[in-house]
Amino acid sequence: MPENNSKPQPPILAIVGRPNVGKSTLFNRLIGARRAIVGDEPGITRDRLYGEVTWNGRRLRVIDTGGIIPDEKDLIPSEIFRQARMALEEAGAIVMVVDLRTELAAPDMELARLLRRLNKPLFLAVNKVDAQKLEAEAENFRTLGIENLFPVSAEHGNGVAELLEAVLETIPESREREAEDSEPETAETEPAKPQETKVAIIGHPNVGKSTLLNVLTGTSRAIVTPIAGTTRDAVDEVMEKDGARYRFIDTAGIRRKGKTHLMAEKLSVVMARKHLEAADVALLVIDAVEGVSALDANIGGYAHESGRSVIIVVNKWDLVSRQREDGPAASREVYEQQVRRVLKFLDYAPIVFVSASEGKNLEKLFKALEQVAAERRKRISTSQMNRFLETVDFERASVPHRQKVKVYYMTQAHASPPTFILFTDKDVKLHFSYERFLENQIRKAFGFIGTPIWIKNRARKKVELAPKSRNRR
Repeated sequence: MPENNSKPQPPILAIVGRPNVGKSTLFNRLIGARRAIVGDEPGITRDRLYGEVTWNGRRLRVIDTGGIIPDEKDLIPSEIFRQARMALEEAGAIVMVVDLRTELAAPDMELARLLRRLNKPLFLAVNKVDAQKLEAEAENFRTLGIENLFPVSAEHGNGVAELLEAVLETIPESREREAEDSEPETAETEPAKPQETKVAIIGHPNVGKSTLLNVLTGTSRAIVTPIAGTTRDAVDEVMEKDGARYRFIDTAGIRRKGKTHLMAEKLSVVMARKHLEAADVALLVIDAVEGVSALDANIGGYAHESGRSVIIVVNKWDLVSRQREDGPAASREVYEQQVRRVLKFLDYAPIVFVSASEGKNLEKLFKALEQVAAERRKRISTSQMNRFLETVDFERASVPHRQKVKVYYMTQAHASPPTFILFTDKDVKLHFSYERFLENQIRKAFGFIGTPIWIKNRARKKVELAPKSRNRR
């Protein structure tokens, strides 16, 4: 279920407009971060993106929507329009963005008419007014019938402050002030918020990532179509379940290098990796019908190398189990062996078989999430580690003699991911076999299910004792 906080949410400002007028640039300018992908290709933003801005002590939640073309029959534009309508319904104020360099067309007039009928505070931002001499040309857009007109340059920030102040003047601040006034009184009685676990949903295009986001959060935040590569921006949703708080992030499908042609696709892949690196846990989604592939291994490698915890999610399992005559249990075992063979470097990651479209086996996925998040943050005391070291037979590690090290002691330096420092007699990089052997021994003793383990070697400094001086007479 969606996020449910007792504290009132700030009012919402929705940014709408036709494709490629600069909505995402304005969104990024307002929230002070690059959340939305910006480029010259129309239709880059497709889902709803949320951000927050604070101005003169007032908080405002901002929604960036995909480019709206009213009455468009194509699948993705109509889905974008549906997502935008949902944003408009929850908005307290609306900014329609138009491009000064583009002549008004019928879709602009139709969109303005639709927005006026909502009877909500409405503002017109005439964008790309990059010089003062162009401000007069912005007045030509009065024909849209929107009284509150502001010439702005979202790229350079001109006029954005004036627009923001005008928006806030139309939104009552009593609810915000009441919430602020009552906050100190309720602070002592409010239960502490659970620690948030950021979960990135990753995989190649069209494996069902957006469907999984929607069904896990009980929303329709992400656009879902049969067309590969629908998601471009990272879409996130916060929810609480069984006392745990999760922020799910649906990332764009990651393709092979050379397979992305549009600039927007290339940027979306870069940002997908960026959002992955900001997450705690990655759900690596695999299409059960297509089978595990080298590209899945490549994407899983990103998660592993960046230190993310991983759960392998085999989606669309209902389609496979229907086709198999030997029954779902037997086919699951065979399939798991295949996954383990291709993704052998992720042998620590649990595998969950689900059907996102039918909502099957999601409870098992949530249990795996809860376990993996806890294992990622687990800490082992130095005394426990030293007792553990006494039980390890390092002679069993198949390491060349010249690369063997003498271990003095070991300590856990960090969690998320668990990072251990090994103090030895040599300042050398540990041999792969030695590191792998020690990692397996740590997992056998302490678990750390679903998370990579990092081991670093450090030579213990030898303290040279000064020779005793003779007694002076």
